[in-house]
Amino acid sequence: MKIASLVAASLTLGLPAYAVQVAVQPVGRTLTLGNISYFAPSSPVSQIPNAATLFKSTSGDLIPFSVIPTAKSVFDQQALLETINTWTSKDDVWSDAFLTGVYITFDGTYGTPKTSLGGALTHFGIEHLLRSKRFSAGVDLTTPLPSGPYFVEPTTGNIFQAYRLYNDENQSFLYGTIPDGHGGFQVLSARIPGAATETIGVPSRLYFTPTPEKPLAGFRLAVKDIYDVKGLRTGCGNRAFWQLYPPKERTAPAIQRLLDGGMVLVGKAKTSQFANGETATDDWVDLHAPYNPRGDGYQDGSSSSTGPGTATAAYPWLDFAVGSDTGGSMRGPAGANGLFGNRPSHGAVSLDDVMPLSPELDTAGIFSRDANLWALAGHWWYTNFTSYSKFPKKILFPIDFFGGSFLTNPPAPGTADAMFNTFIGKLEKFLGTTRTEVDFADLWNATKPTNVSTPSLQTLLSTTYADLISLDQIALVADPFIADYGAENDGRMPFIDPAPLARWNYGRGLPSGRKAEALVNKTIFMNWFASQVIKPNPETCADAILLYPQSSGRTNYRNRYISPPSAPLGFSSGRVAVHAETPDMVVPVGEAPFNSTITGKTEYLPVTLSFITAKGCDLMLFNLFSALQDAGALKPVVTGPRMFV
Repeated sequence: MKIASLVAASLTLGLPAYAVQVAVQPVGRTLTLGNISYFAPSSPVSQIPNAATLFKSTSGDLIPFSVIPTAKSVFDQQALLETINTWTSKDDVWSDAFLTGVYITFDGTYGTPKTSLGGALTHFGIEHLLRSKRFSAGVDLTTPLPSGPYFVEPTTGNIFQAYRLYNDENQSFLYGTIPDGHGGFQVLSARIPGAATETIGVPSRLYFTPTPEKPLAGFRLAVKDIYDVKGLRTGCGNRAFWQLYPPKERTAPAIQRLLDGGMVLVGKAKTSQFANGETATDDWVDLHAPYNPRGDGYQDGSSSSTGPGTATAAYPWLDFAVGSDTGGSMRGPAGANGLFGNRPSHGAVSLDDVMPLSPELDTAGIFSRDANLWALAGHWWYTNFTSYSKFPKKILFPIDFFGGSFLTNPPAPGTADAMFNTFIGKLEKFLGTTRTEVDFADLWNATKPTNVSTPSLQTLLSTTYADLISLDQIALVADPFIADYGAENDGRMPFIDPAPLARWNYGRGLPSGRKAEALVNKTIFMNWFASQVIKPNPETCADAILLYPQSSGRTNYRNRYISPPSAPLGFSSGRVAVHAETPDMVVPVGEAPFNSTITGKTEYLPVTLSFITAKGCDLMLFNLFSALQDAGALKPVVTGPRMFV
C-alpha cells in the first residue's frame, strides 16, 4: 500500500569560516491513507521487537495497522468481522485501510488462544499478521496498547498513534493541539494538503474506555482562547496579546478538571476580543468571525464564545466545547447555533488562570449536542452542587419576556411562539403541572424591598452590567496589557477591536464610586430574586423554574453593517441570571423557517428556550433535561444547517 509521507531530517549548513550543524526537530508525519489525511506524532507509544525481521522491510514508510484485543480462545473470521463492524460504527479514525497489518493480543484469563483467519487475510488485504506471546510464536509490544488504529515503522518497530485530520471549514479554531508528553500541549504541526483553513487532529475513540475515575474518557474538547493551557499561548482574540505573552506554564483548574475526567483537548477555539460582545461584520478586526453552520451559513454565531459554539454545531467529530458567560456569551451562541449550553451558578468552577471580564459576573459553561452527555459532563465538572432527582412543580412564565400570554392568544402554527408553547406543554405534562403566568416587571414593583425607591428594574440595573465589566476589565486586563506592550514596543499602543475599546472608554469616563454602587444594586436584585421569585426547596433544590425565549429563529445576517459598538446598557431577560448568580441553561426546542436572502431558499434557524432556577441547583436542571430527552420531550441535535434529522 502506497503512503505519501513527510519525514523530518537533519540539516547541515556550510559556512565559509566554520560549519554549524542545525538539527531540525521531528514534529511528526502527515500521511494520506485511503484519501483521508492522518497525522502520526513524532513520539512513539510502543515498539515491536525485532520488527525488521518480522516485516522484512528496509523502507522507512509507515505501515497502518490495528491492535485488536480479544478474550476469545479462537479468533476467527467471524470475530474479525464483528470487530470491524463495531469499530466502523464507533470510530471516525479507524478504517479498513488499517488492516494492512493486524496485531492480535489475548486479554482472556486462561488457555493458549489460536487464530483461524483463513481467507480473511486475502479478503481484507492483511499483509502482516502478528500476535502477542499468549499465542504460539507471538511477540509482545514493549508497552501494551489499547485497541485501535496505529502506524508502525517497519525498520525500527516504533508504533505511533493515528490522528485523523479535519478542515476547520467554519473557521472556529485558532489551531489544533496535541499532548506534548509533559502534561501540557503543543500546537498541531500538521496541515491537510491544499487546505486554506486550520487543521484539527483527533485521536481514535477506540483508545479510550470510560471508567468511574474517568467518565469522560475519549470525548473530544475545544476550549475558548481565554483559558490558559500549559504549553500554549492565550490570545483572548487579540494578536498583540497573543504575541506579547509566552506559553502558559500551567492549565486553568477548570480545564484541568475536564482533562482529568478523560476529555481530549483537540484545539483552542476563537473568542471575540477579550470576551466582549462583537458582531461578525462590524467588530471583528484582528480575527475573522467564525461561521454559524445553521440555516444558510451566513448568520452571526453570536459572541463571545462563538468559536466553541460554532464548532460544536458544525463538527460531528467534536463532542464538547468550553466557553464562558459574563453577560450572555454562552447562552447567545447556544441560541444562535442551536445547542445545549449553560451559564452556571456563579462560582461553580474555579476561574483561576482565565482572562477576566468581571470576576463578580464571570462563569464557565459547556456546549453539547446531547442532553445526556451534557449532564454527564456537568455532573463531573460542577462538583460544588448536590444532585436532585425530583423536580419543581412550578413553571414561571413571564409574559413580558415572551411578549404576551399564549393562553389567551394562541400563537400561529409554525412560529417560534408555537414551538415554545408546544414544548412548554410537554414540560407541563412531564412535571404534572401547569405554567404560572407572571409579569416580571409588575412582580418587582409589588414585592421589591421597602427601602428601595427605584421605580423599575430598568432604572435600578440600567448601568450595572456595563459599569462592572468595563471597570473590572480596565483594571485587570486593559491597563496591565497596554503597559506591558508599551514597555516592549517603545511606548506604542496595541491594536484593540472597536467593541472592547468602546467599553473601556465608557469605563474610563465613569466617576469614582460607580463600581460600589453597581455591586449594591446587583445585590439588591440578587436577594430579591432569591426571596421573592425562586426559593430553595429541600426536595427539589428550588421551588420553581423560570422560562424565557433564548432564540426565536430570527435572522442576523453577517453580511450587513449594523452600527458602531457602545456600552451594553439596560436590563433584559438575559440579565436575570447574571445579577441573581443563578444557572441559566439553554435547550433547543425547534427550528423556524425563513426565506434566505443568501440562498434564495427556505432555510431554518434554531428556536431555543432558557431555564432559570435557584442558585446552586445546576445539577437538578441537568437531570431534568436528561430525563426530558429520555422521555422524548427534548431531542439531541445534529451538526450542519439543520438541527434535527
